Amino acid sequence: MASSAWLHLDDATPMPAEVEAMVAVLESRHGALAADVADFFSTLHSLKGDAGRSWAWAGVAEMARRRAEARLREQSL
Repeated sequence: MASSAWLHLDDATPMPAEVEAMVAVLESRHGALAADVADFFSTLHSLKGDAGRSWAWAGVAEMARRRAEARLREQSL
């Protein structure tokens, strides 16, 4: 029987478009907490010993923060 679960050893490096898509989903579902949610998943994967996915989620969190900061700068102009 084939398993649909990700293998722990799969390459978890996301493409830039995938990171942007995840940020958009998190922002639409969690608003200003999007980066915090991504940080949660980064920490969860780190604690489970999955450095690749932890790193990927950390990238999502960083992009979410950059986008939030850009929106704040635009509002202050």
